[in-house]
Order: sequence, then structure tokens, then C-alpha cells
Amino acid sequence: MPSLQINFGRHVAWTSNFPLGLQVDRAEGPFIYLDDGRRLIDFISGIAVSSLGHRHPDVVQAVKDQVDRYMHVMVYGEMIQAPQVDLAALIAEMLPPPLSVVYFTMSGTEANEGALKLAKKHTGRSRMVAFERSYHGDTQGSLSVTGRQVYRDPYLPLLPNVDFIPFDDVDALDAINEHTACVITEPIQGEGGVNVPSPAWAKRLRERCTETGALLIFDEIQTGFGRTGTLFRFQGMGIEPDIITMAKAMGGGMPLGAFVSSPEIFGSFRDHPPLSHVTTFGGHPVSCAAALAALRVLIRENLPERATEIGRIIRSRLQHPLIREVRGEGALLGLELANRGVTEFTVNRCLEEGVLLGWTLHSNTLIRIAPPLNIDFEVLSETLAIIVRILDEAASGRKERFGKR
Repeated sequence: MPSLQINFGRHVAWTSNFPLGLQVDRAEGPFIYLDDGRRLIDFISGIAVSSLGHRHPDVVQAVKDQVDRYMHVMVYGEMIQAPQVDLAALIAEMLPPPLSVVYFTMSGTEANEGALKLAKKHTGRSRMVAFERSYHGDTQGSLSVTGRQVYRDPYLPLLPNVDFIPFDDVDALDAINEHTACVITEPIQGEGGVNVPSPAWAKRLRERCTETGALLIFDEIQTGFGRTGTLFRFQGMGIEPDIITMAKAMGGGMPLGAFVSSPEIFGSFRDHPPLSHVTTFGGHPVSCAAALAALRVLIRENLPERATEIGRIIRSRLQHPLIREVRGEGALLGLELANRGVTEFTVNRCLEEGVLLGWTLHSNTLIRIAPPLNIDFEVLSETLAIIVRILDEAASGRKERFGKR
């Protein structure tokens, strides 16, 4: 019988020519254990998904309990299913009014697709505004509002009537006008480089949308659920969006996303025609049960505040001549390193030493850091020491390996 490695090569669709190819045996807390006995510290949390670490006991128990009751029974939004209702109610409780209605999806890009459709249907407009260097997903609609040509060019033409403007440029916001259905933005750009906008920009963005009747969509897929120091990043910005999209950490390790808005705006989906936006698996009761348990842990243990402390520790420890800049907030940080060679060396050597880091996609010099929010501080310290040691190695051989820049 062919081995897993052989069947992985034959039958699993790769999206690069050089996948990591690490065979996972199990995962627990901040650790991933491989079949060869190695242990990795997951310092990117499955790309900001496993914010409670892997297999948090509360989440695992919630999944087991729900599986024992029922799994899929009906398209979301037709039958009353306790995990969906209880989760939606708790999310609404944590958000300011009128953000009180939740539409569940299976993923972040699906949440963005739904949010764009909702904005167009509610406003009756078709024009959309997005930002340069943004990332909102790889499906056709989400890709249409993603502001990086490296993702977009292979799939042109995409949706029409999308205008891209510079991120964090107050003057550029005048492009939002009475023909604009919506403006979609990340409150911190993730894939684009972990870019944090100014308060003045955020304030004017909200004002301009209000003036023109455009709906403001905040893509909190990566920033949500405590990662930046508040439950959602907009809550620390002093403004409120009209629609929020969320996913990644939401499900506690299970696949789940959502978009949230007001009863008035969501009313647009109910007629002309009815059922004008549906999903088969969105709000799967097992995923919702896991998400409800995860959110309760997040609140009970005040993990958003802990994310702020994690960020402070990381910034204080990761000071090195090869680090040009540390960007981000809380436990969502980007390390800008000296050049591509240093970055590649650091990521690869850290993997050899048991630390899993991640580049942002198609970036030469930025390492993304997003550890579990409940990571033990001793493990955090151990991880940071390894990174600094590897940077010292890179510095010692820099001229020979990476050039003088």
C-alpha cells in the first residue's frame, strides 16, 4: 500500500511546487508533533486560526457533545439549531448595536462574498472601493476587491466597477461617492505587510461612508477574536463598520466564518427574491458548538488583553540589527528583515530548530508572527530566544550568504 507521502504527492492538489511536506501526527496547545518525533512550536497558529492553541479541551468536548446530538440537518437559516442561535446571540452581545444579526459561512472568503452581495443589494448600487495591497480571499468576488496584482492578474477579467485607492491616505477617500455601494478594508492589512492605518484615516473613512451612503465593510477575518488586543480591532479604533466579516480563529480550529450587520441591512436578503443568498454548510452545528466554546474561553480568560502583553514581550525581545521594523498590534505582528536571503534563512533555520514561522504570501522580507493567545510565557520566551539566535547566525555569515545590503 502506498505511503502517505506517496499519496500526498499523487492525489492531493498542491498550490506550490515546494510544499513543506511535514507529516502531522498530532497537535496540542502551541505544539505540532510530526510523525518522525519532532515537535514544532506553532508560532503562526495555523495562520491565525488556532488562537487557543490546538485541541483546546473545552472545544474538543463541545465538538464531541454536539456530534452525539446531531450534525447537518438542514440549510442554515431554516431550522432552529441551538449552537447557531447561542453563538449568534453571544457575538451580538459583544458588539455594539445595531450589529446584531449574524450570517454564518464556512470560510472568510465566503463571508466577504456575502458581505459584498449584501451591500450591493441593500444600496442598489454596483460600484465598490477597495485598497491597494489589500487581501480578502481567493474566490472571484473576494479576489476582485483584493489589491495585489500578483493574485489578480492570472484570473482577469474579474468583477467590474471596483476602484482601488491607497491605504491610509486621507485625501484618497474622496474617491468614495454617491455611486459607491461599499468600501471594504482590513483594519490592519495582513498579507499586504501587516500595515496599521492612522486614527485620522479611520475616522475620515467612516465619515466619508456616512456622507455618501456607502456601506463600510471591515474584514476582521485575521484581526478578530482578540488577536490585536480587543475582541475585534474596530473596537479599539473609535469607529463602527456597517458590516463585519470574520473567520479564522472564530471556530476554535473548526471551519467557520460569518458576516454581521444590522436587522435593516440584512432584511435585503429576504425578498426580491426570497432566499437570495443561501449556503449549505454555513453555520454547521458542530462548528458553531466549537466556536461557542472557543468564544467563551476567550472572554473568560480575557485573552484579548493577554494578546497585548504577548505583543509587548515580543517587541521587547526581538530587537536585532537584521530586524528593520516590527509592525502590527497585539499578537499580530510582522517582522521586516534586511533582505530576502536573511528572511529565507531565518524561516528555514527556525523550522530546523522547531519553530514554525510564516512569510506573508509573495513577500520577500516580512515574517508574520501570530502565536496562540494562551501560549505559556515560558514557551514564548523559548521561541523568541531561538529566533534571536538564528538572527545572530544570519548576521555572522551575512556578507558571505546574503550580500552587503
